[in-house]
Amino acid sequence: MSLPARSLAVPVAAVPPPSAKIIALSLPSRETLAERLLGLGRATMENVLPPLLMLAIIVGLWEFFCSQPGASLPPPSKVVSSTWELITDPFYDRGGLDKGLFWHLIASLKRVAIGYAFAAVAGVALGTLVGLSTWAMRGLDPIFQVLRTVPPLAWLPLSLAAFRDGNPSAIFVIFITAIWPIIINTAVGVRNIPADYNNVARVIRLSHLEYFYKIMVPATVPYMFTGLRIGIGLSWLAIVAAEMLIGGVGIGFFIWDAWNSSLIADIIVVLVYVGLVGFVLDRIVAFVGTLITHGTAAN
Repeated sequence: MSLPARSLAVPVAAVPPPSAKIIALSLPSRETLAERLLGLGRATMENVLPPLLMLAIIVGLWEFFCSQPGASLPPPSKVVSSTWELITDPFYDRGGLDKGLFWHLIASLKRVAIGYAFAAVAGVALGTLVGLSTWAMRGLDPIFQVLRTVPPLAWLPLSLAAFRDGNPSAIFVIFITAIWPIIINTAVGVRNIPADYNNVARVIRLSHLEYFYKIMVPATVPYMFTGLRIGIGLSWLAIVAAEMLIGGVGIGFFIWDAWNSSLIADIIVVLVYVGLVGFVLDRIVAFVGTLITHGTAAN
């Protein structure tokens, strides 16, 4: 009688599955609209409040000291009251030289635009030449260093003798004033191109045109716009001074005419306009530089 075969299977103990843990991932907290507005308002106050406080202090001191008996300058309250028509109606044109501040500013800005454009083109070209060529640097740099020290108005008699007209003479004064910082800063930028850039250009055998657009321009544009910002400020200074001497429509002539008419309050108002326009011109050039250099140009 045969015995039943024993089962060789070994029972395996049931192993419980590992317990699954649910980990809750914390989502980044979304900034609410109120928090954004609060942050924006705080940043605005940090940038706007200090100059407003300083302006209020300056105007208060000006009002206090110039309201005293014997003061030679009018206080701000008197300036505003006596020039209210000039401030509120800058667009009047009664013919001849009797025009509002808008037309004088436009005439000055036109001269600045023409002279500055010529200075920018010539300055960048000469600066590039001086930066690339050792011989050009040795020959031209000493001449530039001497000419840039000549005061802008010293060129006015020479330009009047050459052009025999006030308008091109003023444009030439702007040109000769703005060109020097553009030349010098452009040349410095070209000479400071990193050696690694030049080595890479030689290895991949860039043509002269490719080297100009891909290596030189990106490396020198921040320096170039530094010179352009200095140049636009000097241009605005030069045109105001030049127009005092050449006459005609322009903000400089308006200041000189107001002085001859003893209108000190008008001069103060015009100086505020001159400062604001100069600030806007500087900001425009800085903004263009930031766009072109992707933020590498100094603001």
